Amino acid sequence: MDKERESMQLQQFKTKFKALKEKGFIRSKRNGPAGIGYTLEFYLGIVENNKAHPDIDGAELKAHRTNEKSLITLFTFNNKVWQMPPLEAVKKYGSFDTNGRKGLYYTMSLKPNSAGLFLQVSKTEISVRHISGEVIATWQLKDLADRFIQKIPALIFVSAHTEERADKEYFHFYRAQLMKGTSPELLANQFEEENILVDLRLHDKGTMARNHGTGFRAYENKLPLLFKSIKDIT
Repeated sequence: MDKERESMQLQQFKTKFKALKEKGFIRSKRNGPAGIGYTLEFYLGIVENNKAHPDIDGAELKAHRTNEKSLITLFTFNNKVWQMPPLEAVKKYGSFDTNGRKGLYYTMSLKPNSAGLFLQVSKTEISVRHISGEVIATWQLKDLADRFIQKIPALIFVSAHTEERADKEYFHFYRAQLMKGTSPELLANQFEEENILVDLRLHDKGTMARNHGTGFRAYENKLPLLFKSIKDIT
């Protein structure tokens, strides 16, 4: 948030997006996965710079291929969540990578993994547990909801149909939705549906565990399910 960001008023966006929508399919301005976002910004007149995403009246702009089911990281959160020392958790439940380094690099689900670790969801918290009953880490859902809103206070979610023509990708940007807010109850439901995934990312550094931040990720096509308020804006 401390970097300079391109800003546009919502009414400006509506006018420009309406014109873009009426163009139908347009050729991508850049090859590869980043083509959709670059093409959208090009036609909106947003200048590319070193920011992560542009702002539209304080809302983050995200372009999405309708048939795409890739994962994006929403945020990381580790503050005061570990119920057992992280290094102990790594030594006890970690696995070795190709370099012989032991770590907890797991995407957690409701079903126990090969190390016997699984994600448990309640009305107020989620936790990583072992089938023995041992609790590894616990996150309060209210804290996660606050973190989510801090990172993504509002989102303009632009959807596009895609076509391949002579090895070139074409987009039809057909819908823009303004999404705001979330709640502990809503997040609990999405954890239970496994639309939000929890990535443990730490390893044994000798005298301590090196933690790269527990990642909370969601499927792009499920993002609308994470917000309380969703409005079509075009």
